[in-house]
Amino acid sequence: MLLYKQSSFLWGGKMSQISVNNLSFGYDGLLNNVFENVSFNIDTDWKLGLIGRNGKGKTTFLKLLLGKYQYQGTISKNVEFDYFPFEVKNKERMAIEIVQEITPNSEDWEIIKELNLLNTDPEILYREFNLLSGGVQINLLLISLFLKGNNFLLIDEPTNHLDIETRDNLVKYLNKKKGFIVVSHDRNFLDKVVNHIISINNTNIEIQKGNFSSWQENKENQDNFELMQNEKLQKDIKRLNIASRNTANWSDKIEKSKYNTTNSGSSIDRGYIGHQSAKMMKKSKVLEKRIEKSIEEKSNLLKNIDRNDSLKIVPLISSKNPLIIAKDFQIKYNDNSIFNKVSFDIKNGDRVAITGKNGVGKSSILKLIIGNQIQYNGEIKVANNLKISYVAQNTENLKGSLKEFGRSQKVDESIFKAMLSKMGVSNIEFDKNIQEMSEGQKKKILIAKSISESADLYIWDEPLNYIDILTRIQIEEAILKYEPTMVFVEHDEKFVENVATKIIKLENK
Repeated sequence: MLLYKQSSFLWGGKMSQISVNNLSFGYDGLLNNVFENVSFNIDTDWKLGLIGRNGKGKTTFLKLLLGKYQYQGTISKNVEFDYFPFEVKNKERMAIEIVQEITPNSEDWEIIKELNLLNTDPEILYREFNLLSGGVQINLLLISLFLKGNNFLLIDEPTNHLDIETRDNLVKYLNKKKGFIVVSHDRNFLDKVVNHIISINNTNIEIQKGNFSSWQENKENQDNFELMQNEKLQKDIKRLNIASRNTANWSDKIEKSKYNTTNSGSSIDRGYIGHQSAKMMKKSKVLEKRIEKSIEEKSNLLKNIDRNDSLKIVPLISSKNPLIIAKDFQIKYNDNSIFNKVSFDIKNGDRVAITGKNGVGKSSILKLIIGNQIQYNGEIKVANNLKISYVAQNTENLKGSLKEFGRSQKVDESIFKAMLSKMGVSNIEFDKNIQEMSEGQKKKILIAKSISESADLYIWDEPLNYIDILTRIQIEEAILKYEPTMVFVEHDEKFVENVATKIIKLENK
């Protein structure tokens, strides 16, 4: 169900509406436009979640609203926009200086009030910005943009790298605000924050009232309806084709019979026969037109169905069991332990989520397991000769072509590219330098490489950052189907809830 409603809400004393009419846009060098004759209306009191596959144009759409690119069509609005993440120059300055630069008219008490809403200690204002955690930096930039007043915020993936607690604080903060568009791939986050969904589909943009879950339910219902209609139309087309061929054959036979004689030797009424033949041919033409109409109807179906082709994982079953044993274990930093002691074991078939606040040492545990030199207290034993497949948190080391990357990682190129295709990376992207790809596409490269490998143990460090929702669901389904042994760090609550068989929660000292 699409909503295109007019609102009486006033923004700055004016009707608050963003109207997009016949919007078309494409990048130079690409055959197909990103958007083609797109039209819809947005009320600026809506809290909109913008969703779609990686590469479908979510960030591009935000940049078009900001006037960053030339386009065809019109975008009418009576509000100004601000974009998150805001570019910070000279990060060595005090945090308060950066906030004041973004919002020069804000009073100190207003800044402190906003930070309190995010459960963030105002003392961080008097520290160097670059020394703050990623979560705190995000908080500072968000409150700065909201303090600017009447501007409509375009918030691009604010939850990346945020721990679950910080995400919850962000949810509470945004629930107190009115009017924004947020790009996010976190299903729980969208369910808690937005009241409308903008979905960028294969052929159009749709707006629907509700959160992500209601959108997903409606989308599944619509897809199932179209699949049923498609199946029915295919049967109709097959039946009509057979009927058309038979009718045409009958017409030919009747026409030829005009020149025959009856068994008694008398002549046949050729006028009557010709009339019957013409009737059969006319019927055949009618059937052909019905076929053409059915095919046209069929072509309008399935265009926006994202085919979640199944991913495949071929895990190994280690002869060692358990694979990892830890007792009274702590990561050390500068000779100080950074979380309370934990004890655990990881056996074949376990899918272990390591959770805790940013900076508590989750990634350090993963790096220790894969063989990095990390200081620790207590005991941790990793079975010898384990084949481990690792997905790093960052993509900064990715470079070269996909072929070169696959060769360097010793993965089967055909399997590797097949996994990428199933995750929505088009063949056109395969010829690009990896450094030219989006962050979402880069993370898909790391995941595709990992699931293309047979391994005893899969170690994934925040694998879902920048990954679109549909691909997240594909990955979940593959993990649940093939049951690889895994240890992972991930802040997507829905993913952890669906996938993990065991959770290790780290508590700060």
